[in-house]
Amino acid sequence: MKRIFSGVQPTGTVTLGNYIGAFRQFIDLQNEYDCIFCVVDQHAITVQQDPKELRDNIRSLAALYLAVGLDPDKVTLFIQSEVPAHAQAGWIMQCISSIGELERMTQFKDKSAGKEAVSASLLTYPPLMAADILLYKTDIVPVGDDQKQHIELTRDLAERFNKRYKKVLKLPEIQLPKHGARIKSLQEPTRKMSKSDENQKATMRLLDTPKQIEKKIKSAVTDSEGKVYYDVENKPGVSNLLAIEASLSGTSIDQVVEKYQDSQYGEFKAGVAKVVIDHLAPIQERYHALIESTELDEILDKGAEKANRIAIATLREMENAMGLGRMRV
Repeated sequence: MKRIFSGVQPTGTVTLGNYIGAFRQFIDLQNEYDCIFCVVDQHAITVQQDPKELRDNIRSLAALYLAVGLDPDKVTLFIQSEVPAHAQAGWIMQCISSIGELERMTQFKDKSAGKEAVSASLLTYPPLMAADILLYKTDIVPVGDDQKQHIELTRDLAERFNKRYKKVLKLPEIQLPKHGARIKSLQEPTRKMSKSDENQKATMRLLDTPKQIEKKIKSAVTDSEGKVYYDVENKPGVSNLLAIEASLSGTSIDQVVEKYQDSQYGEFKAGVAKVVIDHLAPIQERYHALIESTELDEILDKGAEKANRIAIATLREMENAMGLGRMRV
């Protein structure tokens, strides 16, 4: 069975866009692949984090992975910092990376632009990401367009290691999203919904209360025409709300348009809000049950144990190939 690896940073609550664009696909993937999902907390500290908030976010993200439908009997779920091989292999990947290729990474250029000083880890983030993936002999990495460059670098580093030392690492394939709408900001519907958006009304989160959901959708930017139909270029706000309901209800956008063809925007928004609230209710119920129980920690302990076994085996192969330490099997 082919293996999939995916990691998400614990920086803020998962958005509706994250859920529709990525998390829902994970549910399908777990039935077809050997899936490894990681809370990449070491990546989160490329910028300063409040320790208590970070720890709470780590546990919260792990609970959400499970609450949306991941089965701990089918997938491996763990926290990156609880598997030391990630940092160790990350150093090895740094040693075969060049400063030039790391400086060319789009995310580094974007995040360092205009700043007098940035953390060195912002530059060396991609080699650690490469290590995350390569330690598990990963076949496929499901990512969005914004991470494609990092996966291409991961393949380059793996190939470089194999040629320089010994063929140890598997070159992973990139899998871009095949379905699911790209959910946009509720306030600027030409932009992607982002959990880092300073405008709280722009982003819907999986843990938003029904009242918050209603308020955000009610204030969502639409237009002055007053007619509900799908036209991304001319009606991005209305089209975004149609895409949200279609994605969560499992129906086509045409069916949603037909549902609201005689509705005013107020009735349309109320209908979309109800679909979102009803869909998220069981997820939130499962989340709160997990966060208050020992079940979550037991699942993460089991996941870390399995991940450690796989990662250590690959790390030893890498170290043996490079001549590090004593020869081990």
